[in-house]
Amino acid sequence: MKNLLDKLKKIEDRYNNILKKLKRPDVTKDPVKIKKYSQEISQLEDTVKAAQKYRKIKSEIEETEEMLQTEKEKELRDLITEELLNLEKEKSNLETKIEELLLPKDVYAQKDIIVEIRAGTGGDEAALFASDLFKMYSKYSEKNNYNVKVLSSNVSDLGGFKEIVFEVSGKGAYNKFKYESGVHRVQRIPVTESSGRIHTSTTTVAVLPVAEKVDVEIKSDDISIQTFRSSGPGGQHVNVTDSAVRITHIPTKIVVSCQDERSQFQNKQRAFKILRAKLLDKKVREQQKEVATKRKGQIGMGERSEKIRTYNFPQNRVTDHRIGLTLHKLEQVLSGELDGFINTLSIKERGDKLRNL
Repeated sequence: MKNLLDKLKKIEDRYNNILKKLKRPDVTKDPVKIKKYSQEISQLEDTVKAAQKYRKIKSEIEETEEMLQTEKEKELRDLITEELLNLEKEKSNLETKIEELLLPKDVYAQKDIIVEIRAGTGGDEAALFASDLFKMYSKYSEKNNYNVKVLSSNVSDLGGFKEIVFEVSGKGAYNKFKYESGVHRVQRIPVTESSGRIHTSTTTVAVLPVAEKVDVEIKSDDISIQTFRSSGPGGQHVNVTDSAVRITHIPTKIVVSCQDERSQFQNKQRAFKILRAKLLDKKVREQQKEVATKRKGQIGMGERSEKIRTYNFPQNRVTDHRIGLTLHKLEQVLSGELDGFINTLSIKERGDKLRNL
């Protein structure tokens, strides 16, 4: 707890320092400085109030403990003991609140997301598993009252997805889904396997916060837009008009294609939405690169190449390799019961952040 008190002392010192600056003539005459310091005061205020309350409770506990040591009457000792227990409980609750206040804030936590599922190694079986994952996330979204909208898809011959991109909208969607980025591995007997051998296939998942136009600037000179005829399921409009859209962001070489809508305009809108999300994701990852070594082994946004979870059908188990958690209820997990993993991952991330304070 000493580290916590030291951290609080630094924050209080900073808070008091800014209050003094706000009274200086050179600051009171400068609207930019006033705004800057006022915003910082607002950000620190709750933590400073909690710190003051925490110190007050610690002082009350010390006084109550002294009273308990000197009091002889049993009835009064019982009352003092009860008061001490209440103060300790209040202190513990306040410590938890302060820890939460000190944790780095995730600016994307409440954002809607775009999820991209791609079949990896395993051919048709990987594509079928990509479809299973899409159904799993759809059911999990339904349980959390989130809305799911498919933005783009590429269906395999057996009805799986070579790739599917969809949007999940709802408060805190990113905070729930962010742990799903990475490689998902499945071990089962494929429907195409006649000899009954167990195959291992992989599918990758990318979770991207939805980017607003103000988050990412896309210059017209930096993009190349091509139109082409849609292919695959879709009805009479397929291969009739050039409604499909492919956008290439030249500086980053990111390519996005959309063909699910009948309208070229709608496909173009969806493609730009996915492109903005990809560019924001790239920007965030570049910002995190500098501190990547410090957070090695911790849980963050998830590396694309990291194997995060295995779904073993013969043994009815799902294992999350980041936290070493195995649940023997594969069917329930694929039906959207992901909280067992997500809540544990959230607790681990919080612990990692606290250790880094």
